[in-house]
Amino acid sequence: MIGAMTSEPDRPTRARALWYAAPGRAELREAPLRAPAAGEALVRTRWSAPSRGTESLVFRGAVPESERERMRAPFQEGAFPFPVKYGYAAVGTVLEGPDALRGRDVFALHPHQDAFVVPVDALVPVPAPVPSRRAVLAANAETALNALWDGGALPGMRIAVVGAGVVGALTAWLAARLPGTRVVLVDVRPAREALAAALGVGFATPAHAPSGCDLVFHASATEAGLGTAIGAAGDESTVVELSWYGDRPVAAPLGGAFHSARLRLVGSQVGRVAPAMRARWSHRRRLETALGLLADARVDALLEPDRPFGGLPATLPALLAPGADALCPVIAYP
Repeated sequence: MIGAMTSEPDRPTRARALWYAAPGRAELREAPLRAPAAGEALVRTRWSAPSRGTESLVFRGAVPESERERMRAPFQEGAFPFPVKYGYAAVGTVLEGPDALRGRDVFALHPHQDAFVVPVDALVPVPAPVPSRRAVLAANAETALNALWDGGALPGMRIAVVGAGVVGALTAWLAARLPGTRVVLVDVRPAREALAAALGVGFATPAHAPSGCDLVFHASATEAGLGTAIGAAGDESTVVELSWYGDRPVAAPLGGAFHSARLRLVGSQVGRVAPAMRARWSHRRRLETALGLLADARVDALLEPDRPFGGLPATLPALLAPGADALCPVIAYP
């Protein structure tokens, strides 16, 4: 059950949400849930997923002051550093709203909360070929799609992706769908080779990373990983930086052949549509496309076993700890 019910079956009147309350501490808070107005919908959450890279920084209070407005999630409450209700990967069922949506499963860029009311325009129906649980990957798949656009990925390229977390793995998976590409996923954990195989891409540890690549993506959020990415790039190629380091300074290894090879280091961030596509693509079109791409069952290899929503305050410290091995923990709601 989600909160108390009105006389209408299945309509919750209160909702519980996860709040980041202090460095390393999260808690569930309950608040009244209003009825939807015209143009809005009431959604009962079925699954959500933390974005480990970003939410680990939020959990530690490491969002720099200069980025606190830009890093706001669409339905965030509170303010950085604390307390803040944060998250952007929720999948649920529409309980009330337009007839075309009622009873349908939808994706929303909403924090972890067991029921919520949002404008209808903020909901993207989960396509029939995509299992609703898998749809929690939509936000990270959108990040990966935008990264390919930022990098100018083309058929036939030799591509390396350094960092086999969720975003890196999804970037490798999407790149491998381009005809003729040869994609290698690079990670310090040899056990990630099984993930690479499941996604249909090659694998290497940093010591055996490829060289002379046409395009390289970096998603390990480490200085060493950035060095590996630059080392994998061929002459006059591009390294796309997907990692966000929060308030942590990072030494970029720009010595050696970086200048003589005329490399380009490009920052990619999902908050804006990539410049090459921006004139024609809205954020919604990009998200809808990313969600549709998840019809490929191979990405289920990224999904971890369900964790109960009610236990999140106790389980988050381990899930978001630096170096944690979890890929995409799936939060299940009662």
